[in-house]
Amino acid sequence: MVTREDYFDDILAFRDKQIIKVLTGLRRCGKSFLMEQIISKYLEDGISQNQIIYYRLDDIENENLLDYKTLYETIKSRLDSDKMNYVFLDEIQFCHGFQKAVDSLYNKKNVDIYLTGSNSDLLSSEIATLLSGRYVTIDMQPFSFSEYLTGREENNLPTTDLEQCYSDYVRYGGLPFTVQLKNDERNINQYLNGVYNTILLKDISTRHQINDISNLEAIIRFMFANTANICTSKRISDTLTSGGRKVSQPTVENYMHYLEECFMVYKVVRYDIKGKEYLKTLCKYYIADTGLRNMLLGYRNIDAGHILETLVFLELKRRKYQIYTGKLGDLEIDFIAKTPRTVTYIQVSESVRDFATLERELKPFGKLKDSYPCILITMDKTLNEDFEGVRHINALDFLTEKATGAL
Repeated sequence: MVTREDYFDDILAFRDKQIIKVLTGLRRCGKSFLMEQIISKYLEDGISQNQIIYYRLDDIENENLLDYKTLYETIKSRLDSDKMNYVFLDEIQFCHGFQKAVDSLYNKKNVDIYLTGSNSDLLSSEIATLLSGRYVTIDMQPFSFSEYLTGREENNLPTTDLEQCYSDYVRYGGLPFTVQLKNDERNINQYLNGVYNTILLKDISTRHQINDISNLEAIIRFMFANTANICTSKRISDTLTSGGRKVSQPTVENYMHYLEECFMVYKVVRYDIKGKEYLKTLCKYYIADTGLRNMLLGYRNIDAGHILETLVFLELKRRKYQIYTGKLGDLEIDFIAKTPRTVTYIQVSESVRDFATLERELKPFGKLKDSYPCILITMDKTLNEDFEGVRHINALDFLTEKATGAL
């Protein structure tokens, strides 16, 4: 029952405004529940039940509404001509041609529209063309670490040992229902396996007519194992081919795109700081949920540094930063986090107690020619707070939003 306040506030800011609210994100990250919370809020505010129209389009009971004309006519027949009508359509991508129905509803002055979807095809060129300038997108993610701690409290799980909580968060991920399973590893893995197979079969294989999913699964495993690393279609193709699995580079590119579509992974583009240009090659990829990764690959031999970098990326994304990987000659800066007014350079390392590691992490900062803030995020607790102008932040302070200053 954790209230996702940031997403809640983002949506309420557009209430009664003639703009379509589109809530996207990984399956089971909480979109449907958030939609139900919004409906409850509106009812509490005095809006009558008759003014609220809600359909979940992945429910077999609403299968007849998967035709856009039927969907439109059904909703139209329920509209109150004298009042504002609030239309909530969950998993809208299952309705073929839904854009046409939504466009017609949008043209009515007394209809406020809310959509959710688990596939970024929701924002394909078709919807962008037909509904251009008429919608706002809110990208929802699994629980942040702060939300996860709240969920633990509500489910009577201890939160005093923050490092143990972090370990559990890394192991089981942030999909909201996993918290209710109270660290029961068998049940959590069974649940996550169900989520994974639904994405694999319903969101990818069926949608893109993939008959042999073994290659797709091999690519998913590769990308999950290489979160926070540079991944190229050629590298993946060569690796799978050398293992006896012939997969062409164009096929790998398509499958990588499908994983982005269903929000299983996020791509981060590189930015050449010296040349001041965005680079199209050697992008990094970050998984959306560590629990899915561990369910698929196991928890042993996990790269704690790359997992921490992944969680920092996801937190920056929640905080609405534009995020890039920085290239500075032969050196790399993990993140360039931008807002319309600020730029922050960030390095992430599990620990820099070893002097050689500290020197390696600080070196790119010394090559920068501007004066934007530089931050080093680690799990270390007792290091100096400042290294010649580079600010050190403990990762748990950052993830629980206790760190103040540039971030």
